[in-house]
Amino acid sequence: MALDFSGQNLRGRNFKGQDLADANFSYADIRGANFTNANLTGANFSHAKAGLQRHWAIGLVIVSFLLSGLSGLFWAVNGYYVSLIFHLSSEEQIRGWVALITLIVFLFITIRQGIIAGLGAVAVALAFAVAGIGAFAVALAFAFAVALAFAFAVALAFAVALALAFAGAVAFALAFAGAGTLFSIYISWRAMKGDQKHSLIRNIAIAFAATGGTSFRGANLTNADFTQATLKSTDLRNTILICSRWHQARMLDRVRPGSTYLQNSQVRQLLVTGQGQDKNFYRENLRCINLQKANLADASFIGADLSEANLQDADLSRAKLKQTQLDATDLTGANLTGAYIEDWGITNTTKLHGVRCEYIFMRLPTKEDPDPLRKPDNKQEVFADGDFANFIKPIFDTLDLYHNQGVDPRAVAIAFKNLAENHPEAELEIVAMEKRGDDKILLRAKTAAGSDKSQLSAEYFDDYNQLKALSQSQQLLLIEKDSYISDLKNMITTALGQPKFYTQGDTNMSDISGINIEGSSNVSGIAGNNSIANLGTISGNVSIALNQLPDATDAEKPGIKELLSQLQDAIIQSTYLPEEEKADALEQVKALAEAGKNPQESTKQKTAKTAITMLKGIFTGLPAVASLVEAGNKLLPAISKLFGLG
Repeated sequence: MALDFSGQNLRGRNFKGQDLADANFSYADIRGANFTNANLTGANFSHAKAGLQRHWAIGLVIVSFLLSGLSGLFWAVNGYYVSLIFHLSSEEQIRGWVALITLIVFLFITIRQGIIAGLGAVAVALAFAVAGIGAFAVALAFAFAVALAFAFAVALAFAVALALAFAGAVAFALAFAGAGTLFSIYISWRAMKGDQKHSLIRNIAIAFAATGGTSFRGANLTNADFTQATLKSTDLRNTILICSRWHQARMLDRVRPGSTYLQNSQVRQLLVTGQGQDKNFYRENLRCINLQKANLADASFIGADLSEANLQDADLSRAKLKQTQLDATDLTGANLTGAYIEDWGITNTTKLHGVRCEYIFMRLPTKEDPDPLRKPDNKQEVFADGDFANFIKPIFDTLDLYHNQGVDPRAVAIAFKNLAENHPEAELEIVAMEKRGDDKILLRAKTAAGSDKSQLSAEYFDDYNQLKALSQSQQLLLIEKDSYISDLKNMITTALGQPKFYTQGDTNMSDISGINIEGSSNVSGIAGNNSIANLGTISGNVSIALNQLPDATDAEKPGIKELLSQLQDAIIQSTYLPEEEKADALEQVKALAEAGKNPQESTKQKTAKTAITMLKGIFTGLPAVASLVEAGNKLLPAISKLFGLG
């Protein structure tokens, strides 16, 4: 039975390492409580009050005043050194001017670029001082650096003015200290408002304020509920925050977040308000986030990771989900009407039950085509309840069998049937075929989870190559009247004869004769295109350009021709790169091939440099797991080197 601490005074209580799963802490006072390394899975902290106990708060205020007073003293010391400008001694005047110039540079750089850059300027001043300005200048620079560090870290600069009353400095130093105080207040204010230039100051201030506060450090807060909780001065470093709920939580920007998703101010705001409409979360790491019932209409999640997130009943209408990772994400009841799902990364663990969707787009919109690849194709039709999940059911785990030359359809059919019969545990099921070029084809088969695809592929091609070497009469003896092999052979022959991409749907392998093959667009971010013919033409032009290049003299050291050929194949075979971008990438490979005829000419090198830059830009948006990313990281530097660019 779950423990009930609701409404209790738990200030300073020690729950370190305890199992408190599903415990109820709603409306409890947990200021100063220690939940370090505790199991708080499913715990209810709604309306709870976290933060500092009163004696800790008073102690920190006293310490902050002492530090502020010390920083005020240093400001006054700096003012004294600047006042040397008015002395009669020329040596002292030089020291004063050096101090003033150093100070002005520091203030200017700190305001424009942040405290780190400002301290860098002080370091330069120190080096200059050591070079010959003298001990007073060194002391000045050091005192100045320490003063600013204290003043900013404490973020209570208003107290400096009070401390100056006891400094006993000259009037100029006091005036100077007052100006420094105003500067400190400004920087502190900007830091606490979330200005990234001053994030160091903010982080130090929050860490200081969280000392002695409520600690969840290292705790498991999976599915914990912090709705309308007050969370200032709370330590959340190294916590597990899978689907934790933060709706209307107060002072979430005053927690010590560590490396959790709470360190992002935009994400914090989204979690608290549930309002993310029109927001841009490009390539953000949003794993395990809880956005249940959130308004995410028209938001952009291009390249973002929403794996294991809770998006139940969220409004994702017209959201851009291109290359969004949704592994094990809960989309139950979510609204996806009008969403753009180009190359999105759903898996067999993505929950799509009850998804509300009238229509979907398979590509991002452009000015020329604002409604790209709408599904259903007929704009007068919409998905009925439950139809979308059936339509979008992805190809989860596939064995890709790529045949790159002289495809023998009969040998393919026999080899695949043999593989299926030899490995019934793999549950092989043909789900897609794609023609590539004039005589290349990709056969894609769904496999059971945990299947060794490397072993299956090696066994298949060993068998296929042996069968391909047999005469037609020998092959016929093997298949006799096997209708499965005959039907599969006919399908492959048909695919090779048309510039189309084919999908099979859910037909079982044992009854393949009755399947209906239809052209398909990119349904699950894994396969599909409507421009294979055009892509084949571009690829053919690339091949022509490559054939005009000389072969490498050393077989172990590939030349431009060999490297570009590998890059061409990697681009064509990519399952993540849209067809339009494949065409663009191949055009750049063609430009490199033409430049490779005279790779040392400056004009050709310039062309090559531009093409390589363009290719890097195209590859940038791909998931890290894409094979094309790995190929690009390997091949592009080698190609650059052969052009004398790197």
